[in-house]
Amino acid sequence: MIKPKKDRFFYRFWIKESGLSSMLVLLFVMNFIVIPLLGSHSSFMVILNIFWMLFLLAGIYSLAKNKQQAIRFSVVPFLFVVFNWVSMYNTSNFVLLTDFVLTIATVSLLIILVLIKVFEPGPVTTYKIIGSIVVYMLLANLWCIAYLFVFEQIEGSFHFTPSAFKINSDLAGFLYFSYVTITSTGFGEIVPLHPVARSLVQVEAFTGVLFPVILIGRLVSDVNFFQNK
Repeated sequence: MIKPKKDRFFYRFWIKESGLSSMLVLLFVMNFIVIPLLGSHSSFMVILNIFWMLFLLAGIYSLAKNKQQAIRFSVVPFLFVVFNWVSMYNTSNFVLLTDFVLTIATVSLLIILVLIKVFEPGPVTTYKIIGSIVVYMLLANLWCIAYLFVFEQIEGSFHFTPSAFKINSDLAGFLYFSYVTITSTGFGEIVPLHPVARSLVQVEAFTGVLFPVILIGRLVSDVNFFQNK
């Protein structure tokens, strides 16, 4: 594993378990404050994505086994930011599809890195439980990205209840819908109509139920292991 310099800001989130609680706060602010209020400002979202790219790069270099592995994985977040910026000016199918794939890959990589921290050898701590919540929230972000892509590419794939608030954005709307779906709440303001959209909703709802069960089972087994050790 590469040993990062401890005085670097982004590395502090990864080298200690307490960094997981900081991730939770950052996600909470982003998902429940920043995106609902500023999600319609594309330039601001690019800046936000750059922040998460730096955050992810720090995680890659902190948890990678060697420098070569870190460099290989670093290509994904770098291309993600590049195509995210390019998609603001070039809306060709190739650019939009590449941007979508890279966004999914970047969020998935972030989820994997957090899971590595959660399942690090050692007793189950409060920070590891917080890390599992971070993963749950990132899963909601992952499906939000998929919903938004389907909505933009397939006309009529979702039906929105009209809103009188101009501050609403598609990103904020689908992030809200994703949280409603993953928690199996279902208020009905956004309705999936296309088969692809409905399939995504079904998978997210299934994941939202299954993930806590599997995670709790794994954490309980870890607790028993260290108690009997």
